[in-house]
Amino acid sequence: MDWTDDRQETYDEFRDAVNMAPQELEDWLETDDSKRVGAKDGGGESTGHKSGRRIVEIKRKHKDELTEADLDHMAEVVGYVHRHRAQGPDGSAKETDWRYSLKNWGHDPCKDDDVDCG
Repeated sequence: MDWTDDRQETYDEFRDAVNMAPQELEDWLETDDSKRVGAKDGGGESTGHKSGRRIVEIKRKHKDELTEADLDHMAEVVGYVHRHRAQGPDGSAKETDWRYSLKNWGHDPCKDDDVDCG
């Protein structure tokens, strides 16, 4: 794949937005809270949960193994994380559906300095 400036920007933004390691995300996706949150598709799995499984696959690839479809999903993840982060709760985010949804997309807002998770 030819690494244009746009593709490199998507790659960099994805690496910034997804702050959970593959195993950490995989473990989270097995929890009841992970499976409970988000809009469900016809099969009963939320869009975010399905995305989380795909993120694990992407993060386990070397950069030179990424496909156009991977980069498309990476851009979708970046957009979701940026939009959802802007909608944070008042007060502690520690045990909120907002946080759990973001974690399904590979971003734990409690790792950010500007989020109250006390």
